Amino acid sequence: MKFMRRKLIIGGTLSTGALVVGWWFAHERDRLGGRDTFKARDGEVALNGWVKVSRSGTIIVAAPRAEMGQGIHTALAALVAEEMDAKWEDVRVEDAADLGIYRNVEMLLEDARAQDPGLMRDIALWAGSRVAGILGVSATGGSTATRDAWEPMRLAGASARELLLRAAARKAGVKQADLMIVDSRVSTRDGKQVATFGELVDAVGKLQPLDGVPVKKPADFKLIGKELPRLDVAAKVTGTATFGVDVRLPDMLYAAIANSPVFGGKPKGFTIPTGGLPKGVVKVVELPTAIAVVGDSWWKAQRYLNEQLKIQWDDGPNAKLDSATLMRDYEAQSRAVGDAAKTRSFQTAPVAQRPMERGIEATYRAPYLAHATMEPMNCTALFVDGRLRLWMPNQSPSLMRYVAAKTAEIDQAQVTIHTTYLGGGFGRRAEPDLVRQAVAIAKAVPGKPVQVMWSREEDMRHDFYRPMAVARMQARASKEAAWEWRCRLVGQSATGQFIDRVLRLGEQGDPDGNSVERPPYGFPSYRLEAVVPKGPVPVGFWRSVGHSHTAFFDECFLDEVALAMNKDPLALRRELLKDQPRHLAVLDAAAKAAGWGTPLASGIGRGIALRQSFGSIVAQVAEVAIEGGAIRVKRVVCAVDCGRVVNPAIVRAQMESGIVYGLSAALYGEITIKNGAVEQGNFPDYDVVRLADMPVIETVIVGSPDSPMGGVGEPGTPPIAPAVGNAIFALTGKRLRSLPFKLA
Repeated sequence: MKFMRRKLIIGGTLSTGALVVGWWFAHERDRLGGRDTFKARDGEVALNGWVKVSRSGTIIVAAPRAEMGQGIHTALAALVAEEMDAKWEDVRVEDAADLGIYRNVEMLLEDARAQDPGLMRDIALWAGSRVAGILGVSATGGSTATRDAWEPMRLAGASARELLLRAAARKAGVKQADLMIVDSRVSTRDGKQVATFGELVDAVGKLQPLDGVPVKKPADFKLIGKELPRLDVAAKVTGTATFGVDVRLPDMLYAAIANSPVFGGKPKGFTIPTGGLPKGVVKVVELPTAIAVVGDSWWKAQRYLNEQLKIQWDDGPNAKLDSATLMRDYEAQSRAVGDAAKTRSFQTAPVAQRPMERGIEATYRAPYLAHATMEPMNCTALFVDGRLRLWMPNQSPSLMRYVAAKTAEIDQAQVTIHTTYLGGGFGRRAEPDLVRQAVAIAKAVPGKPVQVMWSREEDMRHDFYRPMAVARMQARASKEAAWEWRCRLVGQSATGQFIDRVLRLGEQGDPDGNSVERPPYGFPSYRLEAVVPKGPVPVGFWRSVGHSHTAFFDECFLDEVALAMNKDPLALRRELLKDQPRHLAVLDAAAKAAGWGTPLASGIGRGIALRQSFGSIVAQVAEVAIEGGAIRVKRVVCAVDCGRVVNPAIVRAQMESGIVYGLSAALYGEITIKNGAVEQGNFPDYDVVRLADMPVIETVIVGSPDSPMGGVGEPGTPPIAPAVGNAIFALTGKRLRSLPFKLA
């Protein structure tokens, strides 16, 4: 429960501005909301806190989660439209305010759900669901958005439908039971049209919002489960979609940033060349760890910063920091015994004690990784008369508002956050570092909007990286059975650092919750030790967080166990999953679709991996070749069970997206540090998968509509690295235990 407790601390602080004490007395609050929650414009009427209807017949759905390419606006709108029996072409979305009913309750429950079944898990979920209703924050992450919205947004749609039927019945002078809705039109059951939604705006505005209205049974779904067209496609294709970098305001200024090149460093000062600031450059602003140049264009500000301004830096205590040295230290800690590492142990049957040296052992490594979002980091800020407005791509308006208010030394009520489309998030845009800089710069030029944007090099060298990690893996097995599994994991905690950055409580010492989740395999004895070193390298949430490296460690080592037992990797997994029918079904679906066991063309290797994360189960089979001395992934077959599916096209797209992101990390991704500074700066030295490198991807959705809904934004990423690693071994006989994969 410790991991959920840390999230509750965050939620309580952001909700109230101070730590909440006595939270266990909280009670659940209604998430339907009233008309005043979702502000109506002229010609519109709010039916509750989630739905508006206009006189033109447009249905406007509140979108409390950030759209960063994952299709969440489409998925959430479908939940409402389904219950309203709306015509899909009539549906639009509108950014929701940072208000209580839009809090992400599911995000605070994610760690509790990952615990092993039992009384403590039940208690954690029971308590967490009540506390989260009060302390939840508006945020997009953890593959929780649709899961969190599943109940409240369907209830909102059902309530809106009931209200429209009631208004139509009064208008037509008929019984409500004699009416029905088809494609946003109310008619009698014999087909006589009574009114469109738009024609009911005035009448429905006189009725009070309804709660407690039952939602549809799955058998009655008409939109949920269908491949509905995405709502954001037209704007993105025509170039009318507004991302953070597209924000333009009257009299706007622009700021370029030079952060301290060394972690923990700070500016000692700067020298403006003789003659003063050139035309177009307005001001130079010194920040705690950076220098900003403000100008009437970003390009002018950036050129002056790079070519003329002389900055003196104090490198601080980390000037000799070296990632290779850190890796050696992690390796030593992975071999240590008898220390105070956090442990998780499970034993379902007595296991005879035998020397571990008779077993199987290997050490695996994963490097620091950058997020490398396609849209550069940016934030536009306007500070006027003690009020602050921010326009930015972000994953948590609650957090951004809290940090902005703290930085500006004003009340949160004086801060407004406008969330734009995100050109990639991956966890990076949950961080408030740009907010601190933008607010400080905006206060230096009050009354003028200023758009702060980092160059690609600044972004790459001042990220919050996926933690570097080392795992010492051990197992004991005979030719007949595998009976013991051990892992000693060494790596920083993204959650621990995040709490310190936001709340200044000191870096927490517990591992990330999803780094220590128990694998689904039925080993009689399982033990995990987690060592959490503290250090100056900033780490953060990276797509799939701990699963991104622990899946690589677990699934590649499991293939090593299979080799030692002289078993087929698929066969061993099937044996160990005999008590996990959902996992087994996903594994079999991937293997069948990939043709596991069938002959391959010469020069092709095949590997398999499986991972449960964020409530979903994903198995992947990769086919790999070596061409011109380089690893080429030719084909990936992916099977996913995410429970109830809202939009199959979005599920497939997210699996493909996760595979590409994970493949970039597996083949190329590596951040190295020398003399306290990151060596990589742009895509030439931090490569990603290009169009020419793309494998054929086939996705199979395993039907499981009665299972709890899982996420899809992240679960496609973890299995790809081990699937490729296992395929490389099958092809070459060489076991690569370090990421990114290097043949020499």
